[in-house]
Amino acid sequence: MPDFDMLVIGSGPGGQKAAIATAKLGRRAAIVDLPDRLGGVSLHTGTIPSKTLREAVLYLTGLNQRDLYGQSYRLKEDITIADLTARTQHVVTREVDVIRSQLARNQVTLLPGTGRFMDDHTVAVRDASGSDRLVTADHIVIATGTRPARPASVAFDDVTVMDSDSVLSMERVPRSMVIVGAGVIGMEYASMFAALGSKVTVVEQRDGMLDFCDAEVVEALKYHLRDLAVTFRFGETVAAVERHARGTLTVLASGKKIAADAVMYSAGRQGLTDGLDLDKAGLDADKRGRIAVDAHYRTAVGHIYAVGDVIGFPALAATSMEQGRAAAYHAFDEPVGGLQDLQPIGIYTIPEISFIGRSEDQLTDELIPFEVGVSRYRELARGQIIGDAHGMLKLLVSPVDRKLLGVHCFGTGATELIHIGHAVMGCGGTVDYLVDAVFNYPTLAESYKIAALDVTNKIRQIDRMDG
Repeated sequence: MPDFDMLVIGSGPGGQKAAIATAKLGRRAAIVDLPDRLGGVSLHTGTIPSKTLREAVLYLTGLNQRDLYGQSYRLKEDITIADLTARTQHVVTREVDVIRSQLARNQVTLLPGTGRFMDDHTVAVRDASGSDRLVTADHIVIATGTRPARPASVAFDDVTVMDSDSVLSMERVPRSMVIVGAGVIGMEYASMFAALGSKVTVVEQRDGMLDFCDAEVVEALKYHLRDLAVTFRFGETVAAVERHARGTLTVLASGKKIAADAVMYSAGRQGLTDGLDLDKAGLDADKRGRIAVDAHYRTAVGHIYAVGDVIGFPALAATSMEQGRAAAYHAFDEPVGGLQDLQPIGIYTIPEISFIGRSEDQLTDELIPFEVGVSRYRELARGQIIGDAHGMLKLLVSPVDRKLLGVHCFGTGATELIHIGHAVMGCGGTVDYLVDAVFNYPTLAESYKIAALDVTNKIRQIDRMDG
């Protein structure tokens, strides 16, 4: 008889939910992870620390209050790394306690150490002393997550040349900084350091940034960051990064040179699979360390599943949780609906970006007619109260059946606001629901009604002319 019904390697969001779902079904579950890494990358170096750091930056710089109190307003004049990390450490410590309590309450066994396959049902768990314990299970879930990819040509020292993990342990706020990569992580950190007063230069080999987002929203973010003195170098590649006594010199392939105190690379992520001995379980990973799965998160070996960032897109904590739950349900023949096609995306730049559904460019390419309704925060009483004059909400609506095709939000609370549109779209509702709904006043949620009235007025005008 195996030791467990389900053995999970990795304790991030996907691994936690897989183990807890297994326990809720009355089965024996265990999680393998290092004692000081409970909660995984998401809790220790990814989602939670970076979002907590963002809140600390917004609070201490007083950035959101400057429209009200003037551009020189700051809550604290000399912000140190200790100021920023104090809040992060507090949140991480509390979250570790919450996770440990949840696992204990559900009688999930914690196996401290690292795991590697001996065969497709057996995992060797190596503890801190170097001793191995062989553990067997009917089903296994791989939820090991990812680490920042590091180009071999770059000499990282984690002090002046960093990745998105080591940037969290930097010694001081740099006066100037080069960020290589204008993806989600790169732009989140670019906006944070710009808010702190660092002179930030973003280098990106593509012609733009966040190309999966609404073009108008990206332009708004770019304008806002330029206002914070961020410089963009699009269509440029880094040839070399030199470390000097006074900082770094980033040499671009075009011949340009950028001097800065520090450089942060945000060059994608690499799956944490190289220490798993996947071949002994009959599995392999691609060159980015990712494992292929089917619609039920099964690998090529039917009783072994993989969830979370280690399987690639969308690599979000929220989707990873659902993947873990779905994998456990499928393993034990429990009915499960699976992930919906509608997935909200949240990007924690300053200001936030969030969207669901399709963009204007996608709808245009697919020859789907649509009309646009817009509400701007500066027109909302709540927007004036909180001092956000930049935010906006955009609704994309079908003039044929009046259903929402996409919702795009930029500004304070965007990642929270998006779920109103998410609920309406998920239930097959129309824009008329938003027109007739009563929203608390003054709130940012009221932007839905204003945008809905805007788009229905446009549709009405077109209908009159067509009629």
